[in-house]
Amino acid sequence: MSTTAHEAHKPTIPKTITIDARQPDRPSTGIPLGARTLSRHEPIAPSSRLPIEFRTLSLQVEYNGGPVDVEDRGKGAAVKGEAKALNSLDWHEIALGEALQRLSVSPQAGLDAAQAARRRALYGANQISPPPNRMFRKVSEWVFGGFGSLLLAGSIVCFICWKPLGNPHPDSSNLALAVVLLVVVALQAVFNAWQDFSTSRVMASIKDMLPADVLVLRDGAQTTIPAAALVPGDLVYIVMGQKVPADMRLVEVTSDLRFDRSVLTGESEAVSGRLEKTDDNILETKNIALQGTLCVNGSGVGLVFQIGDNTVFGRIAKMSSASPTQMTTMQREILRFVIIIAGLALLVAVMTVIIWAAWLKPTFPHYITTSSLLIDLVSIMIAFIPDGLPMTVTVSLAKVAHTLSQHKVLCKSLSIVETLGCVNVLCSDKTGTLTQNKMHVEDAAVLDVSFTPATLKDQLATGTAAITENLRQLPAVSALCNAATFEAGMGEKERTIIGDATDSAILAFADGLDSVHTARSAWQHVYKMNFNSRKKYMLTLSKLIHTNGMPDDPPAPLASWDGARTDDLLLCVKGAPDVLLPRCTHVLDPAGGPPRALSLEAQHRIVGIHERWAAQGRRVLLLARRLIPHHVVPKHIAPFSEEFEDFVEDATAQLVIVGLLGLIDPLKPDIPETVRICREAGIRFFVVTGDHPATAVAIAALAGIISNVGAVHHYADLVSEDTEKAADASNQPADRPLQSIVISGSELDMVTTHTVMDRLCAYEEIVFARTTPEQKLRIVKAFQARNSIVAMTGDGVNDAPSLRAADCGIAMGGGSDVAREAADMVLLEDFSAIVVALEYGRLVFDNLKKTCMYLLPAGSFSELMPILLNILIGVPQLLSNIQMIVICVGTDVLPALAMCFEPPESGLLSRPPRNTRVDRLADWKLYLHAYVFLGIIESLCAFSMSFWFLQRRGLPFSSLALGFGNWPGLTDELLHEAQSVFFFTLIIMQWGNLLATRTRKSSILQQPPSWGINKTIVPAALTALAIGIFFSYPSFFHTIFKTHGIPAEYFFLPMAFGLGILMLDEIRKLVVRTYPNGFLAKIAW
Repeated sequence: MSTTAHEAHKPTIPKTITIDARQPDRPSTGIPLGARTLSRHEPIAPSSRLPIEFRTLSLQVEYNGGPVDVEDRGKGAAVKGEAKALNSLDWHEIALGEALQRLSVSPQAGLDAAQAARRRALYGANQISPPPNRMFRKVSEWVFGGFGSLLLAGSIVCFICWKPLGNPHPDSSNLALAVVLLVVVALQAVFNAWQDFSTSRVMASIKDMLPADVLVLRDGAQTTIPAAALVPGDLVYIVMGQKVPADMRLVEVTSDLRFDRSVLTGESEAVSGRLEKTDDNILETKNIALQGTLCVNGSGVGLVFQIGDNTVFGRIAKMSSASPTQMTTMQREILRFVIIIAGLALLVAVMTVIIWAAWLKPTFPHYITTSSLLIDLVSIMIAFIPDGLPMTVTVSLAKVAHTLSQHKVLCKSLSIVETLGCVNVLCSDKTGTLTQNKMHVEDAAVLDVSFTPATLKDQLATGTAAITENLRQLPAVSALCNAATFEAGMGEKERTIIGDATDSAILAFADGLDSVHTARSAWQHVYKMNFNSRKKYMLTLSKLIHTNGMPDDPPAPLASWDGARTDDLLLCVKGAPDVLLPRCTHVLDPAGGPPRALSLEAQHRIVGIHERWAAQGRRVLLLARRLIPHHVVPKHIAPFSEEFEDFVEDATAQLVIVGLLGLIDPLKPDIPETVRICREAGIRFFVVTGDHPATAVAIAALAGIISNVGAVHHYADLVSEDTEKAADASNQPADRPLQSIVISGSELDMVTTHTVMDRLCAYEEIVFARTTPEQKLRIVKAFQARNSIVAMTGDGVNDAPSLRAADCGIAMGGGSDVAREAADMVLLEDFSAIVVALEYGRLVFDNLKKTCMYLLPAGSFSELMPILLNILIGVPQLLSNIQMIVICVGTDVLPALAMCFEPPESGLLSRPPRNTRVDRLADWKLYLHAYVFLGIIESLCAFSMSFWFLQRRGLPFSSLALGFGNWPGLTDELLHEAQSVFFFTLIIMQWGNLLATRTRKSSILQQPPSWGINKTIVPAALTALAIGIFFSYPSFFHTIFKTHGIPAEYFFLPMAFGLGILMLDEIRKLVVRTYPNGFLAKIAW
């Protein structure tokens, strides 16, 4: 842009700024920039949004100082640390004069060139440092992660055994084994790299949020400099459409200055700019402009106090690149399994070295050389490691995630699927989750006279003038105090309402009684505050459009007895009755005439209506109004200034109650069945809502969350001694009766001791009502601190912190984008899909357990036995090292992957959720079944086949046992053929293991390996055999890998052995099903 063009676009801001240092607290009058204009600006692109844990820092800062009776659990430690640091900042609290003095800057001239140069040298550029390059670390994790380090070490040892230890006659099989191990490591590294999809693009999005050039005051003149050249103490001119270049204290503002902070808070409404502190939280106060936010209206001047990495954005960038990733339950289980397997391999290796050094080397010095010993140790390592497990884990998670996507469940990470299977506490929002979010007004009341919409319409048409004059105020206030609108360009009957469910229902109610267009056309909003979860009400301040005299019949909701003037203002309020009732002094008389004083008796009548409707599941709203005479309205205050907001807040008193509305949001038809299944699955199902306690309990009862409405406890019961004794007596899960409690957010704040919180968390049925976002967050953390795995559902911006904090955050597809971003899982359609997600979450763990069971007998135990017998009783090693590798990464992998496609067994959701502290992926029961039952059978059968083959070739077992290298008549070719017999016996017997392990309790007759149930089982088994044939029959592999083909007759007997394994396991399962408390059931895996 040219200099001339740039000057043309400069705001008309004076070059000098006058601040009275003697009166630092006096608010500025603002900078006159002409009339206020509405702006249209492009929304910030979704790719520029920050991770949700950082976009809710403001809540973390506010919550940080509150009472917390829960453990940290290591979640969000970086965020909490930064929240604590932000809490210590006081730039929003000190006076303007002190801020200028602290930074040694003249308000009339700004910084001089020398000051700016010194500070640039001291503080550096206003740029966010790029994150450290962790590519080396990532590559190391890809290569050495899981079993990679053991395999790589084994490859190096094989290279050493080939040369120099193998000189002068190096064994080519050692070289082949080393190369094969390297190939396996490389394949696993490539697979791990493909799997790693967590690369963050946060830095790029942050850079896009910052402006390139800014207008500042230096040396007494306005000048344009690069944003990177800003230093603390600079006075920056903020104009509409500009992104804030640094963290600044506002020095001058216009009355219409607005900032879009959605990138930080998720709130779509613009925030006004003010000179004085409006909140103790530096991220919420309006006298601070934060770097990266967007000025959408007005203009101002800001004093830079933080730049670069020290800004809020800089802290976010640092946290996003340095915050450690929390391990999921599945990752912890896999790590534990790897440690156990590696420990067993190390133990056997050490024992082997001891036996070799203490006995074999002195007694049989030429039997096992040092090179051979090292190869044996590598073989032990190969035998123990189920190399196909990492691939199986990922494929299993991906398969389940794909299946869930077909049920309209979107999983944002693969590992969260298994976490959902561990959930034992489900906290559900009410509106839009349990209910249809399709509200309609069911009842209306003026004082305690109730109407349906139809009877109210009849009364308006047939009632006397006095009655009609009062009753018509209800639809009029419903139309004026409403954020919903009708879509333009539509016919009267097919008009679509744009707005949230509550406002849309009230607007439809109002339009059904009287034209909303007519009601709104007489009024113009001067000020409006939309509903928010903190204040729990909405208000509008309006003035009459036509001011040429008040007509005899004033427009509703005015009445003849108001005595209103054309320049008076009308305040309309709509919100929670328990919040607004204390602000009211009068109530409309349904019989007509002036309003009655709100006596105690009238209050009881109104509360009675409220409680009766709430107990029927209605959401109750109170509508009120107040006529504000023109002479009390301050004329010198701009309508959007902080002072005017204070005036409106003070005016929200002495209200006249217009009436009550009872809205019904119907329960979704599938919710009772969904709740029943979840509870039968051992999941405690709670309601966490902002609604009135009676409404929440009524909906919870309809949904089946509350079993007995008449036996619901309250806060008083929670803190009583009798309840404490009852709770202590009910600590035995088997005897604990179903207990219900409803507790409001204000009552939850009174729970400050661990004892009372422990008692609250022990209830089976809980309804949390009138909760704030901070309280939702506290609820999640309280249950997590008591070893619960918590799932939280939500759809609003305010749900984001609790969704992020939960072990599994679940957002609704129709919810806000902030909630969807914070959640781990999104239900795109029906909430009932949560049942499918829970089932498949448990299925993941079940199928991975089956995979481990399949891999261990042949791929671990039966591979180890030939090595141990070779060392202990001196027989030839009947399974070569190459064949071990082929089994681990070839023949066993595809059947193991086929196990991932197994459907759920019947009764999967009738089991209690997995206890992550007790129920392990591989526990002693699994090892017992894999090694003692399956492993021994497969090993004995494979040895029998190999020794039988050698005996038929003239080498009985007696001539091989205790030979220790002295095996007359055993040629290399004969040994290789015997090894191949052992090899194929294991491959074929694994068919029986595969069919037996597919189910843990169900019979194969209940879940046959048919094409319709799992079409991959049979092809995977046949492919495993084909892989074995491929590496054994071509003569090319005979020389390199020293494998050999076998006669066809040796294929059939192992099939009988495999069938025997299947039959034995079927008998075991039958006994377990018949005697669920018997010995076999107790040791069943």
